[in-house]
Amino acid sequence: MNWNQLLSIKRLGKPTSGKLTPDARTQFQRDYDRLIFSSPFRRLQNKTQVFPLPGSIFVHNRLTHSLEVASVGRSLGNIISMELEKKGESHPLLSEIGSVVAAACLAHDMGNPPFGHSGEDAIKAYFETGNGQSLKNGLSDAQWRDLIYFDGNANAFRVLSHQFRGRRTGGFALTYTMLASIVKYPWESVLASKPKFGFFQSEKETFKHIAHELGLVSNDTVGIKFSRHPLVYLVEAADDICYQIMDVEDAHKLKILSYNETKALYLNFYHPEKDAATHVNIQKTFQEVTDPNEQIAYLRAGVINKLIFDCVQVFLNNYSAIMDGSFSGSLIDQIPETSATAMKQIVKVSVKRIYSDSSVLEIELAGYKVISTLTDHFINAVLTNSKYNKKLMTLFPEQFLSESDDKYSKIQSVVDFVSGMTDVYALDLYRKITGISIPGI
Repeated sequence: MNWNQLLSIKRLGKPTSGKLTPDARTQFQRDYDRLIFSSPFRRLQNKTQVFPLPGSIFVHNRLTHSLEVASVGRSLGNIISMELEKKGESHPLLSEIGSVVAAACLAHDMGNPPFGHSGEDAIKAYFETGNGQSLKNGLSDAQWRDLIYFDGNANAFRVLSHQFRGRRTGGFALTYTMLASIVKYPWESVLASKPKFGFFQSEKETFKHIAHELGLVSNDTVGIKFSRHPLVYLVEAADDICYQIMDVEDAHKLKILSYNETKALYLNFYHPEKDAATHVNIQKTFQEVTDPNEQIAYLRAGVINKLIFDCVQVFLNNYSAIMDGSFSGSLIDQIPETSATAMKQIVKVSVKRIYSDSSVLEIELAGYKVISTLTDHFINAVLTNSKYNKKLMTLFPEQFLSESDDKYSKIQSVVDFVSGMTDVYALDLYRKITGISIPGI
């Protein structure tokens, strides 16, 4: 792979490319702006990240998480572009890598359903073990796997590239480079060794076209499989850094973790001897900054900065393998021992203390029920023409109505609708169609 192909300003659905160097904004900066002003992005403010949406204490939702990931991603991209120039790489858009990564980071969660990861699980389970099992007849094996292994990453690619009813060709009409940079698993569901994949059957040809245009290494066997775009590794690293590190700070604010526990988890990233100067600086800062929350925030910022440079070094150390498509795993998996050990400790504590907290489990259980019920009702409505279902379909937004009459497309239209909901809207609609809440009563 080479940057002459990998950095492309061609836009999906557009017959011609925009100007290489516009007066005000580059094409990749236009991608960023197009995303941040969009309705699907705004809806992330009302989607659960890990903890229930805030009451008196403001914790992360999908939107604030995405903004922070974009900030870290821009830093990773900017540093990499400078390092590549030192290596002798030359391309007029090389300095724009930070903009590409930032835009991709903004979009990386736009396909995630409401209620955190339980939303994905609920959709999968509906088809695999729930009422949706009966829908398998009439679907291909690949189409069925798209449903039982529903993945937010693949759904994000659909949200950004699919032409929903009344919308323009190419969906958001984003650049090929930015679209490829969000696809963590560039293969179809039938090739997934784990239930992770990058695009549905409905978008397979779209991704195949983008991959060929960008010169991604093809690993076709029985189906469609490509190597990752190199910038995917930076998007993934930004996400890994933010959600692991920020969940700890949120847990501290919610008093799930004590001050001393949180402080120790962050200080683990610094070697007692090799990072002696950093320890001294921390102590000096704490003499001035005495507020416990501000001290934790200071430590968190330092850890994120350290992990950014750790991941940059892994990228550079494995640059040849990344560019020829042979690198496997993620950047965060190969960071130095001190950081790696500290990260493992955070994962261990998160699983035991944070993700098993009652507040997290309660929202996941409620979300599971809400999403399963909504999916069931609306799939019955799009496939069965009863009097009740006709009335129910009046609640179904026109933009999600399938342009095709085949079964797979109709089912997908419901998944599009449900996965695009906010937590509050999903709960409100659930109450209405189950009779728990009646308008005006």
